[in-house]
Parts: sequence; structure tokens; C-alpha cells
Amino acid sequence: MMQTPMGPPGPGRSEDGAGGPITRVAVLAKALEIIDREGVDALSMRRLGEAVGRDPMALYRHVPNKAAVLDGVVELVFEQLSLDTSASDWVAALRRLGHDFRDLAHRHPHVVPLLVTRPLATPLGMRPPGILRHLEEVLALLTAAGFTGADALHIYRALFGFLYGHVLTELQEIVERPEETDHVLRLGLHRLPIGEFPNIRDLAPAWASYDGLAELNRGLDILLSGLASRLA
Repeated sequence: MMQTPMGPPGPGRSEDGAGGPITRVAVLAKALEIIDREGVDALSMRRLGEAVGRDPMALYRHVPNKAAVLDGVVELVFEQLSLDTSASDWVAALRRLGHDFRDLAHRHPHVVPLLVTRPLATPLGMRPPGILRHLEEVLALLTAAGFTGADALHIYRALFGFLYGHVLTELQEIVERPEETDHVLRLGLHRLPIGEFPNIRDLAPAWASYDGLAELNRGLDILLSGLASRLA
């Protein structure tokens, strides 16, 4: 039975249909492109095979399953995050890291839920180096600044717990009726009984005027100044 070609030549596939060598990084980069463009649900091994110009079965030499692809995409994104471990001002360094993480989330909004959940699905010692690098760098920065290892880990957990929550709130929250000018209607708060949720409804203008960058800075001010005064 004659095999039907997969389609016109694509990246990593030559004109005669015989593709050159592909790498795990190239496969993950294509997966990230699909997720960035269409979301996680659009990614499948078949779709990924088409994107790299290969039969999907050929991908299994580089990634054993879709879960491994998602973990690899998380690693690929986290590898873009770096920290100057020699910085003399640890508060300023962590503030820059917080801004860099938010910028990264804005470049890859569909990946944000994966950044939060995928690492937790794997024991710490089994996570890829790219996922652990920023943790190691934060610990190195803080222990060099004089913190104990336990305190450094506490600061890391507090910082990234805040950052994860912030980017999820900023990028994932849905406005029900964006065309409305009345804040209560725009946010769908008219559905809430006034007697049960008076404070939420009263804060409709504050909800509607949410500024992600200002909120990030406000949260980092509170978090880092509090940690500095308590642990320094």
C-alpha cells in the first residue's frame, strides 16, 4: 500500500521528503511555537510531528510521550530566566527577577499554567536542570548575602509563590463583558447578591482598573521589605 506524504516540506524536512537530523531542542521549540500560538490543547504528537516534518513515531526517540514534551517546554522557558548571583543588593536582584518572570509570562501566556504545575508533578531531584537553575541561583545569591540555607529557601518559596499567583491572576482572569463601561456589568458582578457580597461589588472600580505591573511592584515591595526586616 502506497504511503501518503505528510505534506509540503517543512522545517527539518528536505524537498525529497528525506528529513535531516532533528534534535530534542528543535522538537521542544516547535512544541513551544504551537502552544504559544494556539494553546496547550492544540498540541499533540501528531501535530508536533507535522510541525517538524516527521512521522510522529520518529519523535519518540527524543521525547517518550506528550508529558515529556510539556516538561521540556517548561524547561525551555525557564532557561530564559537568569539571576546575577554576584549582585550585592539581594532585594534589587530578586525584584529584577520578578520583573523578568512577569515578562517571560507575557511572552508565553499559554505556558503559564504549565510553569506553575508541571514542576510539581515531578520529584525535586528528577526535575531537569533547566527547571532547577533559577532555584539554585536564588539560593546562591541569598546564602552569599549571609542568609542560612533554610532562610534562603523560605525566601525563594515566598517569592515564587507570589509570582505564580500574580501571573495567573493577571493573565488568566476573564472579563465577562469587555464592551461594557459599567464596571459591575463588565465583570459580571451584577450576578452576585448585594446582601452576600457587598465588599466585592463595592470594589468593582478597583477590579476593573487592575494594573498588572503596578500590582507586581506593590506585592514585591510588601514581600521583600517584610522578608528583609524579618530575616536580615
